[in-house]
Amino acid sequence: MTDIRRADERYPGGEPAAGIETRHAFSFGPHYDPDNLRFGSLIACNEERLAPGAGFDEHPHSHTEIVTWVVEGELTHRDSTGRKTVVRPGDVQRLSAASGVRHVERNDGTAPLTFVQMWLAPRESGGTPAYETVRALPDTVPFPVPEAGAVLHVRRLAPGGHTDLPAAPYLYVHVVRGTVRLAGGTLGPGDAARLVDAGSPRATATAPAELLAWAMTGR
Repeated sequence: MTDIRRADERYPGGEPAAGIETRHAFSFGPHYDPDNLRFGSLIACNEERLAPGAGFDEHPHSHTEIVTWVVEGELTHRDSTGRKTVVRPGDVQRLSAASGVRHVERNDGTAPLTFVQMWLAPRESGGTPAYETVRALPDTVPFPVPEAGAVLHVRRLAPGGHTDLPAAPYLYVHVVRGTVRLAGGTLGPGDAARLVDAGSPRATATAPAELLAWAMTGR
């Protein structure tokens, strides 16, 4: 099964007057859709845009694995464990909220900030919050989130280039930039494909492209 969701189908959110623009891929807040609550272990895939000086004030999370991929600009992150980091394009950040954590996310830079934030449901609740940042994650290095039975794969393709995506019971592919042919369709920035038991589908770039692909074992 393949389900392609277009960028313009995302639910709008954020607070544009405060410099925050959000586009939700899954049911969120006032945009409740019982048929779009999750895919595999993925429960959110948000495209976030923050103007210089804008951000999310301190707020709580629990029982969620939060993975962030910066597209452009710099994301300043602080949390209640005492950590403060600046996450840049190509870095991947993970916050395991576990039994509970509070954090702040801001654009303290002078340029606009764009990032993709993905939430996954852990197999077990509770535990101790954890945090990590991997700088400049290479295409060839998968980023596992074993707590959610998921692995993130990053792919960057030149025009005409192709990649065989990993086989998994659930595969979620988000196009960060560029255009690709995948599963019989053409996907552009912000589009996503949800594939179930699809083997190792091939993605072919028709323009310079960057993809985020989640291979997941199930719910």
